[in-house]
Amino acid sequence: MKIHLAPWGALRASSIQDAGLAALLLAGTWAVNGGATPVISGSFADADWLREPTTRWTLIGVCVAAVAVRRRWPIPALAAASLATVVQMTLAAGPAPADLAVPIILYTIAAQRRREVSLALLGAALAAVTAWTAYVALDGKADGWLESPAGRGGRAEQGGQVSTQPATTGGRGPEPTTFGPTDWGGIPVLGSLLAVAWAIGWGVQSRRAYLGELMARARDLERERDQQAALAVAAERARITRELHDVVAHGLAVIVMQAQGGAAAFAKRPADTLAALDTIVATGRASLADMRQVLSASGQFDDPARPVPGLAQLPRLIDQVRQAGTRVQLHIDGAPRPLPTGVDVSSYRIVQEALTNTMKHAGPGACARVVVSYGGDELRLEASDDGAGESAGGGTGNGLRGMRERAVLLGGEVAAGPGPDGGYVVRARIPLDLAQTT
Repeated sequence: MKIHLAPWGALRASSIQDAGLAALLLAGTWAVNGGATPVISGSFADADWLREPTTRWTLIGVCVAAVAVRRRWPIPALAAASLATVVQMTLAAGPAPADLAVPIILYTIAAQRRREVSLALLGAALAAVTAWTAYVALDGKADGWLESPAGRGGRAEQGGQVSTQPATTGGRGPEPTTFGPTDWGGIPVLGSLLAVAWAIGWGVQSRRAYLGELMARARDLERERDQQAALAVAAERARITRELHDVVAHGLAVIVMQAQGGAAAFAKRPADTLAALDTIVATGRASLADMRQVLSASGQFDDPARPVPGLAQLPRLIDQVRQAGTRVQLHIDGAPRPLPTGVDVSSYRIVQEALTNTMKHAGPGACARVVVSYGGDELRLEASDDGAGESAGGGTGNGLRGMRERAVLLGGEVAAGPGPDGGYVVRARIPLDLAQTT
């Protein structure tokens, strides 16, 4: 038999729970049936050993012990508890709280094992109930359940002697008992108890399986999202590589051709050589500017008919945000000056993305603040809001990822997170020393 061992913590907790339940059943049995003496009649009327307290409490002990080990050995526990319960209810003092061990263990099996196994065991238990009910109905073993020796259904002590004959009332035969499986009522009563226990256990297992499926689906979705993000980054890098090839290859081809022509004309036509050098310088600068503009792109192609946006267009952008219902304050520190195209475009896009996320996630009534600081060798940007949501952290995360990609491609960095006084803050730093090299 294969035993599935749980982690120590879970195993210890479940063992404590099972021991507590077993102790509760034992205490309940003692409180309800502790003083009752078994009343034997019918075919087993002469079995004196059945009237010994040791025999009855041994059977009860088997039921209680089966409950204590029901998680580790559920099927053997069910078999032992069923046998002890049948023997006790048939031959001894009738039902007791300890007999609830059978439906409790059946519940455990239905909650842990495969449906086919638990259904087979339920069928076996129902068959045992049917056989037991038929036996006591036909043989009269139900007489005197939970009766004392002086009761009216079984053996009574008379003058120190124990009578094995049922008590009678005026020659009318044995007096009927208060609980009578002789009318086959044990089948629906006990059968329903077992069926309900199995149904509850199967419902618990189905619920666990459903929750496990939800958790697995959530993990799959998270893994798929990460894969999509990685594919998006790879596609963006491939696009930038292709555009860089087009820009740089064209510029280098022009430079090489002009250099060869200038070298050939140097001896005879110095003026043409000077013109070729001017063309080389202009082409190199244009190629560098185009390359920086490509590196600052966000993955979406801008409309070529529109002018390239830059920090000079920030007032117009802020007016658009204000018209959308979000209050924005703009502060410029330092003297504005012309910036390389890549830096100018990327700075504008970073501020634009931060304000867009503020409108989406900061909530109604939020106020945003944009600060542009021109330093000697770097440009600093700060976009903050006082909203309740995490502006840049909302949505799919592509906005924050795009801002970081733009800054990193220019040698800078972006930091984003909750502000010290609430809201959300995005800070960017872009160096200008490398960007100004032309």
